[in-house]
Amino acid sequence: MLYYQRMLFGAHVSIAGGIELSPKRAAGCGSEVFQTFTRSPQGGPAPNLTPDVIEKFKNEMKRWKLAHHYIHTPYYINFASGNNRIRYGSINVVREELERGTLLGSTYVMTHLGSAKDMGIKKAMAITVDGLVKILNDYRGTTELLIEISAGSGEIIGDTFEEIAAIIEPTEKKLKRKNVLNVCFDTQHAFASGYDLRAPKNVKETLKKFDTTIGLERLKMSHCNDSKVALGSHVDRHENIGQGYLGLNAFKAIIAEPKFKTVNLILETPRDEKGTEIRSEIKMLKSLRNQ
Repeated sequence: MLYYQRMLFGAHVSIAGGIELSPKRAAGCGSEVFQTFTRSPQGGPAPNLTPDVIEKFKNEMKRWKLAHHYIHTPYYINFASGNNRIRYGSINVVREELERGTLLGSTYVMTHLGSAKDMGIKKAMAITVDGLVKILNDYRGTTELLIEISAGSGEIIGDTFEEIAAIIEPTEKKLKRKNVLNVCFDTQHAFASGYDLRAPKNVKETLKKFDTTIGLERLKMSHCNDSKVALGSHVDRHENIGQGYLGLNAFKAIIAEPKFKTVNLILETPRDEKGTEIRSEIKMLKSLRNQ
């Protein structure tokens, strides 16, 4: 691949018509890296990844010179659901996504953890750890699992650095393996959860907290979204870059921050049907990288 030691930009793109078509869509909007689902995010069976589909996907990755592919798990994942079908289904689906990612050569699978509303946060955290242990216990694939920081609406698990650390540490202790569970940082979710990013000093302070609590070595990638809601609002509402409460200065600060230099950014911002907005946003981010 062409890119290694610098921040790369990309977008979440559709797999309509087959995941093997997604690299071309990603390249078409200027992506250097990209993210997809591998199945419907709302539910249903996953499309079969036949040897032919896998070969076509990998060839398209090479053809369009894309450095990495990331997978986002479906929306319904909840490791702490009071419904056994949802809880065990979540465990099975995340494990399947890791295996599917390994077949495709994907770098990461990222997932939210779910909600504690059915049982309270203490029990929910313990059950979530047990679920992650089940997923990773005998997994030896090449695609790594990331916990995505959440915006914290309701009783969502994983909206603070402390909660994420309190999930990672016992999971790895039970597995008796280190560095098997890492983090996807979402700029909008973090901001909604109270972590300020609107100026260079804020970015440095937030990363210092991350390092002290979780460890910067676990920060593997980031979703790059402005926010429709104010700092600490605890609502998941993405906005186009520079048009929200984070503002363009936040992304200038993030891109300029040395500790973010090799953390790739994936856009999950609103877009029109033609993709004009996403192309212009990626172009703008690249221009900031070159400053």
